[in-house]
Amino acid sequence: MPLQNIGTVYHKELTDSLRDRRTLISTLLVPLLLFPLMSVGFIGLAQTLESKAKEEIPLVMLLGGADSPQVVGALRASKKIEVLPATPDWKDKIINKEIRATIAIPDGFEASLAQQDPKTIEIYKYEGELKSSFSADAVERDLKAYREKVIEARLDANHVPASVLQPFQIKQDNVAPPEKVGGAAFGGIIGYMVILLCLTGGMYPAMDLTAGEKERGTMETILSSPISRLDLVMGKFFLVLTASLVTAALSVASMGVSFWGIRQLRAFDVTTNPDAAAMRLEIKLPAVLSVFLMALPLAVLFSAGLITISLFAKSYKEAQSYISPLMILVILPAVAAMLPGVELTAKLALVPILNVSLLCKELVTGTYHWNFIALIFLSTCVYAAAALFLAVKMFQREDVLFRS
Repeated sequence: MPLQNIGTVYHKELTDSLRDRRTLISTLLVPLLLFPLMSVGFIGLAQTLESKAKEEIPLVMLLGGADSPQVVGALRASKKIEVLPATPDWKDKIINKEIRATIAIPDGFEASLAQQDPKTIEIYKYEGELKSSFSADAVERDLKAYREKVIEARLDANHVPASVLQPFQIKQDNVAPPEKVGGAAFGGIIGYMVILLCLTGGMYPAMDLTAGEKERGTMETILSSPISRLDLVMGKFFLVLTASLVTAALSVASMGVSFWGIRQLRAFDVTTNPDAAAMRLEIKLPAVLSVFLMALPLAVLFSAGLITISLFAKSYKEAQSYISPLMILVILPAVAAMLPGVELTAKLALVPILNVSLLCKELVTGTYHWNFIALIFLSTCVYAAAALFLAVKMFQREDVLFRS
């Protein structure tokens, strides 16, 4: 296999690909912009919307309470909600977002409270709607504050200290460093995005170098050249592999920039966001190199598979329809790694794509299971070699090359 012939084919295909707008977008633009838009943009937008929702004073309706003036007075005195008189269509008003919640106080509530025969106050909300949930939480906090006052009054009346209700305290403490907490939370997403972009980076070059050649009528011209078919397929393969690896490298670099931007937003800093867990979104250089190294055999697998599938198509559009199911087959195991309770084991280390996604999640946290790393790298190399062998065989079959 003369390397000079492969280099000639590679240089020719690289020149053509650099002139293709779709290839440049999928290889360069998408990985550079996708992570910042999904991380910094999404978190910034979520913070803005959440802060606006919390600042809003919600409108809530009050059902009943005519014989319970104290609890009604406590709710009306709250600065977090605005209480409106009830109307028969209160359910529709919640669904239509005209009001955010409704409080139902049962008849004889305070009389039952005095007799220590408690009744339940119900809060009706729009489940899944952010502002309605915030409103229901605000109402619940006000009612809990009123409940605490009732408890304190009863304890004082019986000369019992309030500490009797809490004989001891319970506290949960985190022992993992912040970067591991952040890696455990976002490692699965990182692996998923690297795998997906590794596939999409080689998708358009693979379709253009096979089905695109057929559609343009240049496949026969290339095959009539003095270069062997093995050299041709290897040159095309290395071009697709280059596009896939460039996309993977840019995606990892983009992740580092995105996480730096997230740290600047201080989205997960407890000093600025008390409801957030303290975590440091940071990818260190060893983790970056490890993720990229594990993406190498996976990129070979994707590149060879894309060339093989695209070679069966007669046109660029037909190749797209063939590759669409492949996207699903790649996305499903990559997403499965993000499911709770799915951890890296010896059996899962042999499952293609899923094994790399699970390993990336561990690598981002700074955990290196060398036995699993070796097993996953070797097994992925075997799958990649099999896919490359199949691609070479398909390129030597004229019924595939000249399929009509």
